[in-house]
Amino acid sequence: MTKKAWIIFAAMCVGLIGGLIFLQQRNQIDVSSVDTTKVQPASSESGNISEHVYGNANSKVLLVEYADFQCPGCNSSYPVTKKVIEKYKDKIGFIFRNYPLTSAHPNALAAAAAAESAGLQGKYWEMHNSLFENRASWVELSGSTRTENFVKLASDIKGLNVEKFKADLENPNIRKKIDYDMALGKKDSVGGTPAMYINGKDVGSQKVLNGKLVSGTNTDTNASYVWANADDFEKFVIQPAMKSAGISY
Repeated sequence: MTKKAWIIFAAMCVGLIGGLIFLQQRNQIDVSSVDTTKVQPASSESGNISEHVYGNANSKVLLVEYADFQCPGCNSSYPVTKKVIEKYKDKIGFIFRNYPLTSAHPNALAAAAAAESAGLQGKYWEMHNSLFENRASWVELSGSTRTENFVKLASDIKGLNVEKFKADLENPNIRKKIDYDMALGKKDSVGGTPAMYINGKDVGSQKVLNGKLVSGTNTDTNASYVWANADDFEKFVIQPAMKSAGISY
């Protein structure tokens, strides 16, 4: 290799290493002093985007879910949590935090960005629900066709400015918000999705067998996650938390 070629090669290596360091630093968000059991306000670390809360944000009971819009398990838990949270929305709060597992779900990050883009117009939950309910329409798409699908979903939301939505898909603050959610999830030791916590207690890993709550490590094929059934989720997760907090149900 000539001297000139070596110089070019070295410069490329320096650039690559620098890029990797930049990407690594981008995801190194310090949340060591953050209380993940609380509603997160807008901050520079979160792209100046506050946390989305459905229901009573001031409740003593806050259910936090770390999830991935493309995740099959999250898609299965969605109607369950939606039904139960809707029933108790005046008494408890529900927080959805982005945790896109991009290595397994290539569309998860784009879907999270779509939800956050709608959120900038106060339409987060409408897009959140639409992404889950129309998952089959976008889960196999990519690139521009995927974006077109998200735009179509956005156009069906009353009061949402579609042109602003499209522009916000590229808003760097949205990526900051997603990265911030991921950092919170890592602090909470999230290993997979959906992961659910009530006031800091892991409830999403629990299972139900023969009408009784059992360990999440139970391998009985008849055992199912507590979030797989609305009655179980209400009985074993929501109501005990409300009772503990002194909230009637």
